[in-house]
Amino acid sequence: MRNTAKLTTAVLAAGALTFGLTACGSDKDSGSSDHTGPLVVAASPTPHAEILDYVKKNLAKKAGLDLEVREFTDYITPNTATEDGDVDANYFQNQPYLDDFNKKRGTHIVPVVTVHLEPLGLYSHKVKKADALKSGATVAVPNDAVNEARALKLLASHGLITLKDGVGTEATPQDIAKNPRNLKFKEVEAAQTARSLDDVDAAVINGNYAISAGLKPAKEALVLESAKNSPYGNFLAVKKGNETDPRVKKLAKLLTSPEVKKFIEDKYQGSVIPSF
Repeated sequence: MRNTAKLTTAVLAAGALTFGLTACGSDKDSGSSDHTGPLVVAASPTPHAEILDYVKKNLAKKAGLDLEVREFTDYITPNTATEDGDVDANYFQNQPYLDDFNKKRGTHIVPVVTVHLEPLGLYSHKVKKADALKSGATVAVPNDAVNEARALKLLASHGLITLKDGVGTEATPQDIAKNPRNLKFKEVEAAQTARSLDDVDAAVINGNYAISAGLKPAKEALVLESAKNSPYGNFLAVKKGNETDPRVKKLAKLLTSPEVKKFIEDKYQGSVIPSF
């Protein structure tokens, strides 16, 4: 049995008052100086928590690291929990997403080490090739700013749409310059994109959610994001000031070890790609 503590957003919300009270009077711009006890890391279930569980079971004890993994199914709570000090670190996100999150929410999360890339992919239960999408087809895309832009760029890179010149990491359907197939876009929470497959003609799904839904990105995606020079590598992150926590340094070293690289390659078969 896995020793992972599974927390839902609802459970955390119920305890938010307690966490908020303990955080009162703390300096939000600096990390905690308490580097004792287990290192508690918030992570998405797949593949992040799976990778951390591998480290916990096979590498942590020898390295003198007491590691606790807490699973979250959304993209918001891991950062707010890290900011508030409920967890020591998180592992689930990429740099464009973190930059956008810090800017909009006033948090102070910083990356420590990049571990892997989960290629974003276009999937469908109705067609077997992207060019088989009919005129007026509906495509589900993540509704957060960074992943929606990433999804549109994926479609553009394969000629399904053309984006306006100079569009950055906040592109929306309004930034589409050419849409020869008259594709319609349904914006849904990233975690719901895989579940929307039966209701739309195709969906752009983040790698972790695709794997959780039983999809095989390397084999089943109609089009798949290239790993070359990608800014979307997923990393271990902490609240600013905690980068030098000895426990964090130990985990960073283990997450980029040859053993973890082999584990990722063997388990995910190209659906998750080591970034080191």
